[in-house]
Amino acid sequence: MAERIVVTAMGAVTPMGLGVETLWRGLLAGTCAVGPITRFDPSDLAVRIAAQVPDVDLGLPGKLLRDTDAFTQYALAAAAEALRGGLPAAPDRMGIVMGTAMAGIATTAATQESLTTAVHKNVGPRFVPRILGNIAAAQIAMVHNLHGPSITLSTACASGGDAVAGAAMLLLAGEADAVLAVGAESILCPLVLYSLANARALSRRNDDPAHACRPFDAAASGFVIGEGGAALVLETASHAEARGAVILAELAGWANNTDGYHVTAPRPDGSRAAACMARALQRAGMDPGDVGYINAHGTGTPDGDRAEAAALRTVFADSCPPVSSTKGLTGHMMGAGGIAEAIACIRALNTGLLPGNYNLSTPGVDLPLLRETETRTISAAMTNAFGFGGQNSSLVLRRWS
Repeated sequence: MAERIVVTAMGAVTPMGLGVETLWRGLLAGTCAVGPITRFDPSDLAVRIAAQVPDVDLGLPGKLLRDTDAFTQYALAAAAEALRGGLPAAPDRMGIVMGTAMAGIATTAATQESLTTAVHKNVGPRFVPRILGNIAAAQIAMVHNLHGPSITLSTACASGGDAVAGAAMLLLAGEADAVLAVGAESILCPLVLYSLANARALSRRNDDPAHACRPFDAAASGFVIGEGGAALVLETASHAEARGAVILAELAGWANNTDGYHVTAPRPDGSRAAACMARALQRAGMDPGDVGYINAHGTGTPDGDRAEAAALRTVFADSCPPVSSTKGLTGHMMGAGGIAEAIACIRALNTGLLPGNYNLSTPGVDLPLLRETETRTISAAMTNAFGFGGQNSSLVLRRWS
């Protein structure tokens, strides 16, 4: 019998603030973290709103703050919370799988702008190590003295979910005894905003930020950029039990596939996303009816929401469980979102509280959408993360028993 994979610790820094409990309280209360952009002057942009990580103390020394991009800082803060109880394995048996969509894009854009406008052309020696995708995992390893496998992957907005799946595969392959799966993102800069706004991907409700992101709503007009970091510690069940760890949930199933359809648009019938969900359930040895809650990708882009709804109907038919997207509150955290939303599923499993699909006025899809927090005992939950290029990722989490 294959080893079971379990989650034993979590960490997060999100637009709600620092910590898993801060995120969870915000989701249950319906606290919307979307507001005007304050990181730079957005007055010339068509989109002037985002879900920013607030100005909180991330617990990082000044040198790290000076030498790293925000996405690395968020990864470090999330990892620190997840590892607060100590390393779950020997340093050379402790792995890291990092997921990020665009790594240090904000630093790249700001550096190029400074270089273009400066009289004296100069780029600091820390530019390259600030922007590299793998540098967040490297910094985590240096801070916590980790020496096991370190892998960084970039599968657009599916990166966080795929990092969790990658961690599970490392464990099953015997390459590590415990793996830290991390997702982090910070893409707030005019360069990215111009591009996504011109692609008509972003909501332009600048005058009403709190209601700008409307997943699955008939009035949905695009997503809102979010940022942050999230982390899970995964272990084999036998390793976790041998060391007396508190097991938060089981990662029962996972899957990844690709639409093979379009660079930015999802396959309209959702067929490959449905196949991804079905494969995750198959790996878990579960039927669709076993799932009690779905934290959907649900970005608030009409095409994406309709495709995901079609996929969910294909897999779950008329027995689809309650569905919500928490992006109406946190914005779309890109590479961090898949793990932050897995954390929401784990908390739902352990508390019996299912976060609502806030900003839902008139449903635009045929799904059993939660309008607000609901109390319901569930034994399993699914979370989806889909990305540009047709990247699909699905995770199935089960209450530990």
